[in-house]
Amino acid sequence: MGVEGCTKCIKYMLFFFNFIFWLAGGVILGVALWLRHDPKTSNLLELEFDGAHAPSTFYISVHILIAVGAVMMVVGFLGCYGAIQESQCLLGTFFACLVILFACEVAAGIWGFMHKDTVSREMINFYDSVYDKAVEQSVTDQDKRKAAASVLKVFHETLSCCGKGQGSSLLTHFTDALGLTDICPSSGTLVNCHQRIQELFSDKIYLIGIAALVIAVIMIFEMIFSMVLCCGIRNSPVY
Repeated sequence: MGVEGCTKCIKYMLFFFNFIFWLAGGVILGVALWLRHDPKTSNLLELEFDGAHAPSTFYISVHILIAVGAVMMVVGFLGCYGAIQESQCLLGTFFACLVILFACEVAAGIWGFMHKDTVSREMINFYDSVYDKAVEQSVTDQDKRKAAASVLKVFHETLSCCGKGQGSSLLTHFTDALGLTDICPSSGTLVNCHQRIQELFSDKIYLIGIAALVIAVIMIFEMIFSMVLCCGIRNSPVY
């Protein structure tokens, strides 16, 4: 015979929240893998020009998310099993894991808020360096011009943009029309790439932030329920 009354209700509520937590871990893992292999980000972050690579800050964050999702699934299973078995040891371990995860999430959230524009800024700097080198080397070094043009073409086709700003976008379209270059996308868009890069990474950062907020709320409820259930098991007359 196990716990009774309100404690029994909390037991099943904890199981339910743990199941949601386990599912959320699976969702985070899935979203992180999608971000890692999304064609738009993959095409851009795997670029290389003149020995310089695209910034890897975004991928570092995604790899952390993959690890967090996997750990959440393990911890969620631990919490579900501990609640059903009414094990103080498992519930205590589960609570300790939640505290560590919550602290890591808060720290990651603070870091992410402070560096929310870093990824897009680094990618814009990389794009500008390639664009500038393509313009500078267009006459003196044909090999570098072709290498820069191929990198820019990936940017432009992936993001459907062209140029650093409105002026450079018009100029590049003009040189394409004259046959001097071939780097703007076939769609003929005049949207500049600075705007597209900011939109691309800002949207993904907001997606990560919303997921983290939902998980944080679930974790708070789980910590409360796990401690209440643990105390209820300890005070139950059958133990």
